[in-house]
Amino acid sequence: MKCIICSTLFVLACPAFAQEASPAPTGAGADTTAVTASAPAAPAAPAAASVTYNLGLISDYRYRGISQTRLHPAIQGGADWSDPASGLYVGTWLSSITWARDAGGGGQVEADVYGGKKGDLGHGISYDVGVLCYLYPGNGLGQVPGYVNGNTAELYGQLGYGPYYIKYSNALTNLFGFVDSRYSSYLDLGANLDAGNGVTVILHAGRQHVQHSLNASYTDWKVGVGKAWGPTTLTLSAVGTTANEAAYTSAANGKFLGRKALVLGVVRTF
Repeated sequence: MKCIICSTLFVLACPAFAQEASPAPTGAGADTTAVTASAPAAPAAPAAASVTYNLGLISDYRYRGISQTRLHPAIQGGADWSDPASGLYVGTWLSSITWARDAGGGGQVEADVYGGKKGDLGHGISYDVGVLCYLYPGNGLGQVPGYVNGNTAELYGQLGYGPYYIKYSNALTNLFGFVDSRYSSYLDLGANLDAGNGVTVILHAGRQHVQHSLNASYTDWKVGVGKAWGPTTLTLSAVGTTANEAAYTSAANGKFLGRKALVLGVVRTF
């Protein structure tokens, strides 16, 4: 249920990669006279806009606690453009999936497109607002009884304070194939705590509300740890949900897609 409006919204929200400011350039016309100790230092120039890429593998692609790959591994990757001076960013991210095909439709890929703006509100409070479109090419769920097209668009906003954050997302379309589910919402509370030596403790709790579908609404949680070695990060997380098994059991293998599990992942940025 991703959206056909995504291509026109290209102002979304995946975390952009902040960069440190570089020294102001000293071009041909710059004053090269020695600076005395009493002279003020030249102001740092804003970091330039840049593009980063990422590629990863995960033992089970869980989104909001629900497996998108029938409890099997997934390959994932994406690209992000960000401009630290303005706070604007856009990006795309792809993953292998099975859920649309298992529901009677088709397609094996999720392709996300997003864009947004992030910045500081002062007093240590940060913000991030944008739009995220989840696209499932060839999902065909609109032709399956009991479903609508799986493509989905969400508007979101996030506030952060140090390692803590709260994020709210609201669907501008039907949500992931659920009938009459426009304006469904997701509340995300979490923290990414720096434990030193490249180790991060990951805490998350979320509430998925599916409009007009109480049986499909649920709470999910995650407790994990990540370890970074340069551009490579390894994560291990315990995940679980309160999801209704009848609503989230795979038609392909009869397994509950929201069950508790350990999920191992590795991602490299470059």
